Amino acid sequence: MTDSTADRRRTRSHDLSVSTDLARFMTERWEPTPLPQDSRVPAHAVTPARRARLSARFPGERLVIPAGELKVRSNDVDHRFRPYSAYAWLTGLTGEDQAGHVLVMEPSGPHAHEAVLYIRPRSPRTANADGGWDDAFYRDARYGEFWVGRRPDLGEAERLTGIRCAHLDELGGTLPPGRVPAADPELAAALSELRLVKDAWEVEQLQLAVDHTTTGFEDVVRALPQALAHPRGERWIEGVFGLRARAEGNGLGYETIAASGAHACVLHWTRNDSPLDRDELLLFDAGVETDTLYTADITRTLPLSGRFSPVQRQAYDLVFAAQEAGIAALRPGARFRDFHEAAMRVIAEGLAEWGVLKNAEGDLHRRYTLCASGHMLGLDVHDCAQARAEAYMDGVLEEGQVLTVEPGLYLQPDDLTLPPELRGIGVRIEDDLVMTAEGARLMSAGLPRTADAVEEWMGGLLEG
Repeated sequence: MTDSTADRRRTRSHDLSVSTDLARFMTERWEPTPLPQDSRVPAHAVTPARRARLSARFPGERLVIPAGELKVRSNDVDHRFRPYSAYAWLTGLTGEDQAGHVLVMEPSGPHAHEAVLYIRPRSPRTANADGGWDDAFYRDARYGEFWVGRRPDLGEAERLTGIRCAHLDELGGTLPPGRVPAADPELAAALSELRLVKDAWEVEQLQLAVDHTTTGFEDVVRALPQALAHPRGERWIEGVFGLRARAEGNGLGYETIAASGAHACVLHWTRNDSPLDRDELLLFDAGVETDTLYTADITRTLPLSGRFSPVQRQAYDLVFAAQEAGIAALRPGARFRDFHEAAMRVIAEGLAEWGVLKNAEGDLHRRYTLCASGHMLGLDVHDCAQARAEAYMDGVLEEGQVLTVEPGLYLQPDDLTLPPELRGIGVRIEDDLVMTAEGARLMSAGLPRTADAVEEWMGGLLEG
């Protein structure tokens, strides 16, 4: 398949020209090299069952699941590539070399499909049939092996995935007619709903993501003295966590929120460009994404002095009580909404006790809580987001689902309904849980949650 962007990159104005002698010489005397071992691909026993479940939803219809395309960041530099989550779930392929690849599920009977994976295989290093030389392996700055690394040939890809593989050129430059998630809400919903309940392997990957994230939070606390001394302390600790995420996994599951002071009242504060003040709180929301693309999503609100002030503790304790109520509401068969409603009941009652609200009835508390108290978690930080309401928001909890519980209190610095001492305080406590037959297991139990435990934890790390 002709890729005009790749063609332009091969003929960039600053590329050196290649003589006939060099072109010939570049195709000679290369030793065969094996494909490096890739730990990202799950056992073949996992993905065929997933494809079979999707096949059963759409009998007799061609399903087209693209991995996605590279996106230019600046001139001839691309953003780092991450494949579409449903493609990764169906194929087990999660690497940056999947850009442009397409999984096609061809009907092979009234109730079955054959999966065919169209890929850009490794470029040959030999003369072409017409007597010319294939120079992509050393001249193609976007896909060439000497530029971005070794990719599998067709046979290697088949052995990795257990799926029949074909050259991307066979698609002829366009996707075949069929159902494509980007243009088909029903297919997009099915691909989300099939992922609502995680298998044992997925739960293991999510626990790994949580464990690495826990270590990253410890790194952040240890780095607070340096961050407090830096004019961009928020960004300093963002970088500290990012190092752990890249060292232990694929990187960040989402952009890190390092929100100090009143920035904590901005739900998705990712600028992270301000200094830290010892007298303020830091709301830190971050997650490591594993090489298999499963992410954690954890938030802790930390006193930058190491100790909560009385008013900070007052806000923190209310959010903690709300989270405790939300977690207690988790059980198979409960409505998904139950844990949010339980948490918000505690928040509303607390705000009424403070005199911020006249009473706990109604939804006026949402001025101070803003959003829902949790979401599904998996390959995406807000996993399964295309699922129908009846399967997700209006559905019931099941064993094997993984979700977050994250109530928050966001007391805006310019909110005249609040007493001055509360303004500019933002608190969120977020943990990851897997539904069990009895209730829910706290996957992120390695991080403290109570105010006393947070202070003790921080003190031990800062003294160590």
